[in-house]
Amino acid sequence: MLPEAFIRRLPEEIGPDRAQVVLDALSGEPSVSIRLNPAKLTDCPFPDAERVSWSPYGYLLKERPVFTLDPLFHAGCYYVQDSSAMFVGELFRHALDDFGPGVTVLDLCAAPGGKTTDLAASLRERFGDRFSLLSNEVMRSRFGVLRSNVRTWGDSRVGVVSRDPSAFTGKQVFDIIVADVPCSGEGMFRKDQKAVEDWSMETVDFCAARSRRILSDVWSALKPGGILIYSTCTFNRQENDGTVNWIASELGAEILDFGEFDSVVCTECGYALLPGYVPGEGQYAAVLRKHGSIDGIRSADVFTLFKADLPVPPPDPYPTFDLDRETALRYLHGDAIVIPDAPRGLLTLTYQGHPLGPGKNLGNRCNNLYPKDRRIRMDIR
Repeated sequence: MLPEAFIRRLPEEIGPDRAQVVLDALSGEPSVSIRLNPAKLTDCPFPDAERVSWSPYGYLLKERPVFTLDPLFHAGCYYVQDSSAMFVGELFRHALDDFGPGVTVLDLCAAPGGKTTDLAASLRERFGDRFSLLSNEVMRSRFGVLRSNVRTWGDSRVGVVSRDPSAFTGKQVFDIIVADVPCSGEGMFRKDQKAVEDWSMETVDFCAARSRRILSDVWSALKPGGILIYSTCTFNRQENDGTVNWIASELGAEILDFGEFDSVVCTECGYALLPGYVPGEGQYAAVLRKHGSIDGIRSADVFTLFKADLPVPPPDPYPTFDLDRETALRYLHGDAIVIPDAPRGLLTLTYQGHPLGPGKNLGNRCNNLYPKDRRIRMDIR
């Protein structure tokens, strides 16, 4: 059951005709989508998947598989992400047209890592190794998931930190900041019952005020002439266009228009993805350019400046040995495995050529060195 106040308010926020379409969609089943890691996989591993129109790496699946039982998922070959959330990555790719190698990017509210990995794929495709992406999550309870997902994705130019937005105040080092701020979550009602239970007008007011505090704290970390991509997963004007107008007038920025996108609603300041019009959940995004000129501002080593946790460079490559699916799942579960045909000693164990993790083969058994905090915690039979 959706909150009555939300149902009454929605026609005012998105229009009466659209509101009914959204309400009907919120009573249905959510879609399932993935985004490929182009450094590891070029073809979608699921049959009959459909492309997401605003993502070169996104696919809508016909049904939800058990991702935990797919070794390719654990190898970081794809990320499970809502198709609407991928739209932020599309705006980011448009924004990148104004920047060159050496660009510095902050993903401010990054957990669990969907947008970070999307940004990383676009940056690597555009600039190779010549970029820096700092992925931040202030909540320590969510930071571990972010770090694990970034490590699994496997890009050496992505560092992770856990800092309050105020820690970035005054640094003026980022060309682009992506701020997918905590919100009232109206766009996630179909997937998240807790978002329904927690919603109230007081929650909307609180989230709007918190977003503006977060943006005020981080604004001076954005270089003059830099880009802010602001996003939420909610529908109301207060957290969406209202906040974007506040950024433009109070912090000093120009709202950018990147034209129209298939099935996406253009609002006063940005873009709204509405269930019933798009397959995914609710998403809002807008792009602003900070007043001033970026010329003459030197790039900084943001990883050192903020003491980022970076992927550990691998040692000299160990011999690799490819596992079949059953053995790969037992390895990922933390079980003892036997691979008598493999070389003895330290190995990098792979699945379909994609590294899963290390093992030490003794002949009669292989010591399982897969990290304990990443092991499958379900029945793999």
